[in-house]
Amino acid sequence: MRYITIALAKGRLAKKAMEIFEQIGIPCEEMKDEKTRKLIFTNEELGFRFFLSKPSDVPTYVEYGAADIGIVGKDTILEEGRSLYEVYDLQMGKCRMCVCGPESAREKLQHHELIRVASKYPNIAKDYFNNIKHQTVEIIKLNGSVELAPILGLCDGIVDIMETGTTLKENGLVVLDTVCDISTRVIVNKASFKLKHEEVMKVINDLSKRVNEDVD
Repeated sequence: MRYITIALAKGRLAKKAMEIFEQIGIPCEEMKDEKTRKLIFTNEELGFRFFLSKPSDVPTYVEYGAADIGIVGKDTILEEGRSLYEVYDLQMGKCRMCVCGPESAREKLQHHELIRVASKYPNIAKDYFNNIKHQTVEIIKLNGSVELAPILGLCDGIVDIMETGTTLKENGLVVLDTVCDISTRVIVNKASFKLKHEEVMKVINDLSKRVNEDVD
């Protein structure tokens, strides 16, 4: 059987994605067993395979054809910069990628001074400052709790995802600029889009109809 293989970013996103797949008639009962140690989950009847992956690895699996379709955040797509098709916005997990820091950093941004920026997304930060703001920056890669960096004097500001802004406010930081809007996207392997076009497009169209029902 020729399967359609779908990579899902682990966590809340995967649970929401599986709910939508079930709603469009592509359930995967194996994934509901929280005690299972299986890595690949299959719906033999419909010809679909699902697997969970670290978000940053989903675009890699899709680019190299290990997965035909991937469900992952726009932040990960931008940061990884893989060669693939981004075909649909699922309108889930909406948030913003922002430049944040103490209010005192605003003047440095406005006057295009040399600044130091910390981020879990160094490629997004570099692209934003180099190609949009045309400002020279030193970028420091951090893997977590980036809000600590400006508080401890490691940097002038950070580039990070902002959902509610509560953490920023509680630590005396503010949003200085918006880099881009973020949400969950559907990505497709380029070869699969051609060779499995009918099957892939049916999934995309069914997802689109389901999401539009919620919007309406």
